[in-house]
Amino acid sequence: MTSAIRTPWHLWVVGIATLLFNAIGIYSYTMTQTGSLADLGMTADQIAYFDSFPAWADGAWALGVWGAFAGSILLLLRRKIAFAAFLIATIGLVGTTYFELVVSQIPESLQNPVLMAAIWITTLFSLWYSRRIAVAGVLR
Repeated sequence: MTSAIRTPWHLWVVGIATLLFNAIGIYSYTMTQTGSLADLGMTADQIAYFDSFPAWADGAWALGVWGAFAGSILLLLRRKIAFAAFLIATIGLVGTTYFELVVSQIPESLQNPVLMAAIWITTLFSLWYSRRIAVAGVLR
């Protein structure tokens, strides 16, 4: 007889909280890719900065936000592949951060170290958490 492992309450808290947080990244990315940044009240200089992203930086950003969003959904669905999605998100975040801090010159009006720290903390926590509960047998 096998006993099913119950879904711990914290999976729902982490899954829903990260899904909502990562939805903000999806919204930001989508607004950028659809040319809708003026609708968000961004200045011409700010829009020009986002328009200057090379394809590889856009790709890294896409991996980061879509990987994290997918990871949150997969976590809520209790799928082991959530870890792989968060790993992809982490790789995307490394690429995006490299572009922002090394390659480009972020306009002062867009610099937000608190937001950058929150993104890094959330992404690394999600990666760690998804691995931890997968090893515990919660994910299938």
